[in-house]
Amino acid sequence: MATWLTPDPDQPMSLGSHLGELRRRIVPPIVVLALGFILGFAYHAQLKLAIIWPLQRAIELVGPEVAARLRLPTDGTARLFMVTDLAESAINAATLSMYAALALAIPVILWELWQFIAVGLKPAERRLAFLFVPAAVLFFYGGMLLGYFLGIPYMYAWLIQFTDSDPTVVIQLKQADYIDSFFNWTIAFGLIMDIPWAVMVLVRTGLMKPDQLAKARRWVVMVNLVLAAMLTPGSDLASLLALAVPMQLLFELGLIASRFMVPKRSTDQER
Repeated sequence: MATWLTPDPDQPMSLGSHLGELRRRIVPPIVVLALGFILGFAYHAQLKLAIIWPLQRAIELVGPEVAARLRLPTDGTARLFMVTDLAESAINAATLSMYAALALAIPVILWELWQFIAVGLKPAERRLAFLFVPAAVLFFYGGMLLGYFLGIPYMYAWLIQFTDSDPTVVIQLKQADYIDSFFNWTIAFGLIMDIPWAVMVLVRTGLMKPDQLAKARRWVVMVNLVLAAMLTPGSDLASLLALAVPMQLLFELGLIASRFMVPKRSTDQER
């Protein structure tokens, strides 16, 4: 087989070889994205029904009285949104299909990125990265599922109740806004669940020590508060703490786990 197809990770590569390898690694994610988009658009109705479940669950949680005051349907119907143009539903279907394709392609993107980067790593570094890359994907998807079934429904329920406390408004939901909001929150939950993984990677790779991270806790708290303020839709303290506290707890969980992953010192250098 040609050497440009299977580059030797222990041999230096020329600039041309790097560019050829990069082009080869870009192709599979593009193919998966294209197929995912086509498949998503073909089943856009089913996708739309799937993403509204957290909202339907939130309406159940707040009860029919609150929903009725805000003119939200209480009969479980899927017709929850308004569109203002004949083409809007089709455009939203394309947007939703692209989001779904991206979610499907994440493992492929990370795998090809890893294969490209691994060429420049030492054997020990390749083994370490190969251990952590799948873990990052699993944590991310686990966070997305947790957000879908628990986090987002209860968050939407709280937002509906908060809106109900305003006697001057009713809710008119736009489909495009909901699709963007749903995927932003789903991705946010996935990234938040990667916090323990990030802490363990910092320690296992030797970039940070558990004691150093523990001493920097006050800065971590500040960063979590800033990120929570950026992510939460409300400006009140309750919604900010509802996100910042779990983020801090995940950091502490990762810090505890990282103490068992401190790399052992060795005088022998792996080649």
